[in-house]
Amino acid sequence: MRFIIKRQLKQQGQLFIIGCLGCLSCLFSSCSKEETEPGEFDNWKARNEAYFASLTDSMRTAPAQWKRIAKFSLAPEIEGKATDYIYAKVISSGDGVVSPNYTDSVRVIYEGRLIPSATFPEGYVFDTTVGGNFSIVTASTTKMLLSTTVDGYATALQHMHRGDHWRIFIPSDLGYGENGTSSGSVPAYSTIIFDVMLIDFSPAGTAMPQWSSRMRR
Repeated sequence: MRFIIKRQLKQQGQLFIIGCLGCLSCLFSSCSKEETEPGEFDNWKARNEAYFASLTDSMRTAPAQWKRIAKFSLAPEIEGKATDYIYAKVISSGDGVVSPNYTDSVRVIYEGRLIPSATFPEGYVFDTTVGGNFSIVTASTTKMLLSTTVDGYATALQHMHRGDHWRIFIPSDLGYGENGTSSGSVPAYSTIIFDVMLIDFSPAGTAMPQWSSRMRR
């Protein structure tokens, strides 16, 4: 009887040890998996720098559709570094012939996104006036003072005309920089992408005319 009890205790002890080893194995396996699986924002700075650098190739393949524009504060005679420029892809052109100044207010339709990632293959949308497809008929507009926007955005708008629809690619240096947004919706070192349609603009101290999508139907 004692022998049976001892053997049972011994077997139980062995099972306990095996169980512990199994748990440890699962734990290490789980840790290893977490360490090797890429996170949404792993190597984010490097990925964003590479993405922005790749836009040079896009411009070479379709030069008529793309623009490379120096930040508005860069003197024309100076050739800046790569991140002193934005890229803009012209989606469609309006019938306007003049552009806003830095001190003007603008009325726009826009959608701001991050670069593509695992969860968001089209890029995470961090701010938008658009519901569904980008459309002047269904989207809302918003007014903003151009001087209160990030440098890359302000740079682009100063080259757009009424009715223009551009996709703007802004490097981190001309966007939200090394800190990102206070809300965390835009991480540090993010290249940001804006789809923007310029509806109207007005000089400081001048009221902007009322606007409704019904005017365009």
